[in-house]
Amino acid sequence: MIDQVALSDAFTLLGSSFQPWLWVIPGMIIGLVFGSIPGLQISMAMAVFLPVTFSMDFLQAMLFLTAIFTGGAYGGGVTAILMNIPGSSSSIATAFDGYPMARAGRHNEALGIGLAASVFGAFVGYLLLFLLIQPLASLVLRIGPLEMVVVILWGLTLIATLNEGSVAKGLLAGFFGLMLSQVGMSTEGIMRTTIGNPYLIDGIPVVPAMIGVFAAAELLRLRGSEVLVDDEAARDISFSRLMAGVCEAFRHPVVLIRGSVIGAVIGAIPGVGSSVANLVSYGEARRTSKAPEQFGTGTPEGVIAAESANSSSEGGSMTALLALGIPGGGATAVLLAAFSFHNLVGGPSFIRDQTHLVYSIILGNLGQVVLLAIVGILMLRVLGLVVRVPLSYLVPTVLVMCAWGGYGITGTVAGPVTVAVFAGLGWLMRRHGYPVAATIIGLLLGRMLEGELVRTLQISGGNPVAYLFERPLAMLFAALLILIVVVAPLVKRRRAIRAANEAR
Repeated sequence: MIDQVALSDAFTLLGSSFQPWLWVIPGMIIGLVFGSIPGLQISMAMAVFLPVTFSMDFLQAMLFLTAIFTGGAYGGGVTAILMNIPGSSSSIATAFDGYPMARAGRHNEALGIGLAASVFGAFVGYLLLFLLIQPLASLVLRIGPLEMVVVILWGLTLIATLNEGSVAKGLLAGFFGLMLSQVGMSTEGIMRTTIGNPYLIDGIPVVPAMIGVFAAAELLRLRGSEVLVDDEAARDISFSRLMAGVCEAFRHPVVLIRGSVIGAVIGAIPGVGSSVANLVSYGEARRTSKAPEQFGTGTPEGVIAAESANSSSEGGSMTALLALGIPGGGATAVLLAAFSFHNLVGGPSFIRDQTHLVYSIILGNLGQVVLLAIVGILMLRVLGLVVRVPLSYLVPTVLVMCAWGGYGITGTVAGPVTVAVFAGLGWLMRRHGYPVAATIIGLLLGRMLEGELVRTLQISGGNPVAYLFERPLAMLFAALLILIVVVAPLVKRRRAIRAANEAR
């Protein structure tokens, strides 16, 4: 139920003065830059610029920080498309089809598709938050470790589909990632396979590993080429082709809407967020596609599914912050700090007593989405020039940035070393036909899955099956998982066999 009085007050707050909007575009540009540099996380950018908000009023501070959040969510996809370098873990699936499009000279279209999907996804995420914030808050309260286990398993099912040539290689690469996720101190405090190295106590750092596997390994593979795009005519940054990409995104409305809803729902789950959302959305787009074999070769649907989900998860992650006062990840933790600086606490009382502020934040972010479309198109003409830079300059520059990003994440030499080790590993895996993305997915989700499984076993008293029947939401998630992963492919295969028999 929308409070009409509070909504009117929110419009007054946002429209009576231009003051709250002054820092939105600078924040968005900061987010785009930080998001597009490997290793520089969105939460890092927000934390660096948090002191700037001390002199601002609460609404202006929130719009500035969420503008960084919004810009960073898309910035990570830009480098994923242009250089196969996901700017963050939430852009992994964007690279699967975005980079092949760029290598084929379709970087303009890929960037336009990514921008349109991001804008649409972010808009849907905040619109759902606006309409359903109180019901979503009660839903989030019902989500426990067992429900999160099912959601993470959903993300892991993508591993089996990442290598069409050999499913066995895809599964082996994913299992290898799951094994790597077990390095370090376990959830129960047991030390595992650290070989006496203190840098491995907290496990293998995921972001430096991702930078090494995707970025450094790809740059090593490109060392014999002159530029990213071989066709000189295709290197131009064309506004008309960017806009053609924007239009292309809206030719797949089902993929757009499904990805946006998946991102908003999964993003609302604390601790899961956009990293799982874009993988689940990509997997669902591939499973339901009439031509799944085209995924991974440069199909627009793959970029649409990934980018719409990771952008809509931003609105979902704000659900837990506003309605429960619980940060769902690093970025919302910084937003929570901004709350405390202004003597405010998120949660049911905040929604009840400061409803006009809640609506102001949500409506302000809906306005930011429109600005993202404008700023994004202007910035893409600059960022897209990377395809014209000779690789003799680009490769060493980006390798140095990768090492710097690895150090920035860990604060120790372990970061650059992890980048180097996984660069070699990624190069070997690509050479022998193993999907590196499956390994990163296993590494990213494995540790998360272990923690939720341990908590589930503790709560259930060692009997998770019986506990499952006490959790209606977990049963619903499990039923959907079985329906989508097992039943739907079997039905699709039976129809294909029947159609083949009828054609004879």
